[in-house]
Amino acid sequence: MPGPPAPGSRTSRHACATPARQRYAAAMGTDPGQHADDFRLFQTTEHACGYWPERVARDLVFDPRDPRMQQWYPLALGWGFRRSGDIVYRPHCAQCRACVAVRIPVARFHPDRSQRRCLARNANVDMRVRTAERTDEQLALYRRYLTARHAGGGMDGHGALEFDQFLVGSWSEGRFIELREHADNGHGQLLAVAVTDVVDSAISAVYTFYEPGLEHRSLGTLSILKQIEWARSTGRTHLYLGYWIHGHRKMDYKRRFRPIEGFDGREWRELDFATR
Repeated sequence: MPGPPAPGSRTSRHACATPARQRYAAAMGTDPGQHADDFRLFQTTEHACGYWPERVARDLVFDPRDPRMQQWYPLALGWGFRRSGDIVYRPHCAQCRACVAVRIPVARFHPDRSQRRCLARNANVDMRVRTAERTDEQLALYRRYLTARHAGGGMDGHGALEFDQFLVGSWSEGRFIELREHADNGHGQLLAVAVTDVVDSAISAVYTFYEPGLEHRSLGTLSILKQIEWARSTGRTHLYLGYWIHGHRKMDYKRRFRPIEGFDGREWRELDFATR
């Protein structure tokens, strides 16, 4: 998952360069049905790519002022979009199609040997699902994570306002999945928070932050495994994981969650990494 928005990133640079009022559902190979009312998409100006520094990028974004955004969001996920704050976007670069939206069909997922070892190492970790409301404890963990993982990247000064703007937003139906070290009093050390959007049939991994310096716990992997567990227990069919990029080391971990499906612009297909 990409990091939090920084000045000049895709999520902060969303000045709408070319508005396009259109019936986008049909173009995406999806029957719009009762959702056939027009809605507005914008194409951003070119900006620095958040993944390949030598490239420029553009995005399609939904009109963030549209009061129906919460209604549209489940469809947007199915069309390969994702959320950052109140912005719902999808890469739309002129010369590059590297970003592939991916999701896990949770009923068919089975952890591999490495993931089973991760679960065993963290047998003393409890999961709590909370409403998406910031606590001082979460904010402190978030700031430690940014300092350790994104030092000098423009995010070191993030505080409560940036936390709420990026991770909570004004309209999304989110949950904070907390992972805590087990304690008899029920309030062990907070190890990780997986910010997770919830729609009727799926959940979407927005961002995960965790205690730095605990590499042996593989808390990023554990957070995804716990999101899969929660999606399955609540009867949801998919966990959306944002974008996978072939050859990008920071995205390579997503290959280890199989089966995994990628969106090709019209439909979701299971990815065969042996051919990539």
